[in-house]
Amino acid sequence: MRSRRRPQASRCGRRRVKGRAVKAWAGRFATPTAAPVEVFTSSLPVDRRLWRHDIAGSVAHVQALVRARLLTRREGTRLERGLAAVARELDASRFRFLASDEDIHMAIERRLTERVGPLGGKLHTGRSRNDQVALDLRLWLRAECDALDDRLARLQRALVTLGRRHRDALMPGYTHLQRAQPVLLAHHLLAYREMLARDRGRVRDCRTRADELPLGAGALAGAGFPLDRRLVARRLGFARVSANSMDAVADRDVAAEFLAAAAIAAVHLSRLAEELVLWASEEFGFVELPDAFATGSSMMPQKKNPDVAELVRGKTGRVVGALVALLTTLKGLPLAYNRDLQEDKPALFDAADTLAQCLDVLAAMLPHLRFRTGRMAAAADGLLLATDVADLLVERGVPFRRAHEIVGRLVRHCLATGTALRDLDAAVLRRHSPHLTPALLRDVTPARSVARRRVVGGTGPREVRRQLARAARDDAR
Repeated sequence: MRSRRRPQASRCGRRRVKGRAVKAWAGRFATPTAAPVEVFTSSLPVDRRLWRHDIAGSVAHVQALVRARLLTRREGTRLERGLAAVARELDASRFRFLASDEDIHMAIERRLTERVGPLGGKLHTGRSRNDQVALDLRLWLRAECDALDDRLARLQRALVTLGRRHRDALMPGYTHLQRAQPVLLAHHLLAYREMLARDRGRVRDCRTRADELPLGAGALAGAGFPLDRRLVARRLGFARVSANSMDAVADRDVAAEFLAAAAIAAVHLSRLAEELVLWASEEFGFVELPDAFATGSSMMPQKKNPDVAELVRGKTGRVVGALVALLTTLKGLPLAYNRDLQEDKPALFDAADTLAQCLDVLAAMLPHLRFRTGRMAAAADGLLLATDVADLLVERGVPFRRAHEIVGRLVRHCLATGTALRDLDAAVLRRHSPHLTPALLRDVTPARSVARRRVVGGTGPREVRRQLARAARDDAR
């Protein structure tokens, strides 16, 4: 009868079964993990991108262990050097992952132990994967918030540059997708800059809340050794340490906050993309997309499709969906850690990558847009000036509600007769109001309309130039 092969000790001291490293927690279990469970529970394909953060956290933890005299200085130096060597392997794509590596954290510890021997088993003293994962996530979030802020700023600059290039161009402003009043194109573009400014504020707020060290929380009750958490926080650049060990490992609200900020930003990009799709249509004809940022049809030779803008609009669903997915994961979890939290990262990373791509492609495309300013200006004329006529009546003492009614009747007359406001004769005007004359209406033009809107934040040319100048100063900081 064939004898059962015993687990063999590897040269680094960890047991191996049939070529697989035995789990770090395997002492409690009589049999190895089933192959389907290995695949189902592994997060390595997703969280391997956290390797830099994991190694940085491990180096700081080593220093805390040395300070607590749980490691000698010599042991600490060996571990730090071993971690640096593992980092070089990962950076050069020479790191060999094993099927038994559940996640990036265990993969790095396994490889470290292969390099430095049993000493590698001391690295995990005083920490759990629960606080280790929470630490890596917060390190990633801080860096990602900074990167997202930079990308949002780059798109803001592109909008300002476009606005300065067309600062005198007129266009129709819309409500309900109906022509409403004349505005400046620059004013329209600056509206998106303001949206992005609030997006940046939300991202920065998220970074502030992410700037908290969870390491030292252990599995849920706190480390069982006198680790200097403030030392670790200083080493990793955290502003503070977590105040409650259970909260530190159990919640992902900072990740949800990031996704909320990302979802709102993506919605803003989608609205801009939607307008580009509309403006590029023959029905609007306000803008021509650059050839390098458009596609054609495999069947219709004449087509020039706004696929970039459409994809930005479409990908918004992925970012919004990531927020819903994480909130749904969190909503029923009891304290403290639950394995459900492993599902935070797929949606989080995908949303961050998706939003980054959308921001990058829009920032690259905007400078090459070609606006048909003549067509836009022509579309800003006509019945859009009705509010200006009502304002003129108000200046002559007519209550606004009465002025609104008078001009509404004038508009109805124009639509019925196919006449423009500026072409109405004296008799028609006098029938509606003694204050209206052909000379008065001839002065009602799109340029004069926008010039009237000189309140702070309005579309008046001087005010828009002030907004552009302020934006340029902010971008230069």
